[in-house]
Amino acid sequence: MALQRQVKIFKNGRNQAVRIPREFELAGKNATMRKEGNLLIIEPAPPKSLLDLVASWKPLKDKFPPIADLPPDPVDI
Repeated sequence: MALQRQVKIFKNGRNQAVRIPREFELAGKNATMRKEGNLLIIEPAPPKSLLDLVASWKPLKDKFPPIADLPPDPVDI
């Protein structure tokens, strides 16, 4: 079952606004909004660049084993 919560709509200057409850918090600093019939859909905006995408990744917590630096195999030319 989808999460649902009733919220208050208020005016912010000439705009209508709503506070997004913590359980519906969006990742990032930007979002896209569209209307489909009576539904208002707000989604996190996709990263604008590869650097933005990489900056949004969480660091890996896995430990990786050391990799031996072996000499290359001989090659006959």
